[in-house]
Amino acid sequence: MSKILFDIGHPADVHFFKNLIWELEKKGHETLITARRKESTFQLLEYYNFDYTDLGVNKKGLFKKAIGLAQTDYKLLNISRKFKPDILTGFASPYITHVAKLIRKKSILFNDTEHATLNNRLSIPYSDYFVTPSSFMGDYGEKHLRFDGYKELAYLHPNWYKEEKDVLKELDIKKNEEFFIVRLVSWQASHDVGYKGASKEDALELIKALEKRGRVLLSSEYYDKEFEDYYIKVHPAKIHTLMNHSTMYIGEGATMATEAAVLGKPSLFISPLSGKLGYLEELEKKYGLLFSFLTINDSLNTIREVLDSNSKKEWAKKKNKMLDEKTDATSFMIKLFEEKLI
Repeated sequence: MSKILFDIGHPADVHFFKNLIWELEKKGHETLITARRKESTFQLLEYYNFDYTDLGVNKKGLFKKAIGLAQTDYKLLNISRKFKPDILTGFASPYITHVAKLIRKKSILFNDTEHATLNNRLSIPYSDYFVTPSSFMGDYGEKHLRFDGYKELAYLHPNWYKEEKDVLKELDIKKNEEFFIVRLVSWQASHDVGYKGASKEDALELIKALEKRGRVLLSSEYYDKEFEDYYIKVHPAKIHTLMNHSTMYIGEGATMATEAAVLGKPSLFISPLSGKLGYLEELEKKYGLLFSFLTINDSLNTIREVLDSNSKKEWAKKKNKMLDEKTDATSFMIKLFEEKLI
């Protein structure tokens, strides 16, 4: 049996790796999780009863991020020397690629973000296996492995997805009630340098427009008292169940836009990054599960059109076509890891 170190840097990483970790542990492999404090990452790890080692806070600003990179490499190196992993893995984690080289072990690096230029330069050249969705724009040679799916299908594919209980009841949402999920991001990630999102005024305009049709629930990477009445007040582990019963997703978060799309919900991605991510391009142009816009104002007519069309059956049909053609990402990863661990 083998030892695998999982490095978690974002709440979505918890979902991406959780089923793989459980399945590898069932097969007798030993795992260790390291994690950094970003949004709800620790809450999710604790919700799923994962033990983890705290690697500290994700730094903001390029200079602080550079210092943080060296500090995190050092912490992870010490942890790895004690744990002695056979493989280190993470999603867009430069740390696991650096440390794997230093201790002469293999790294499996997952990624789906083409425009993360700095992070990619710091991680991909040092990885042993670089794994992306087939829609990833770019080629990194023999070590670049592709799977025909999306990272979100590691946990939202019907083979793995399970609903949390009483989520709607917690928020006093009635059966068949229309409600919308809106997502705002902070634009502080290293791959977001040079980009900016919607203004508070535009976000409020969107919320007011949606309120004419139903309730608005807001997920945001930052706090603003003017949004207080809209913030989602359930455990972050329950967001996918909430999304699965929602009317529509509108927001700046690419991961949540994809989650809504693979669940068969109308998904509107509003971002200056529109057109720069291969998996979102595919969901929009091949499957029609997503719309992308540069600004909130650009999206308003489409929101009205989708709501007026009342086409739940059409969206279910689109989702089923996508699921028929795409890979269950967790099953792909289980096979990949077992091949690389032998």
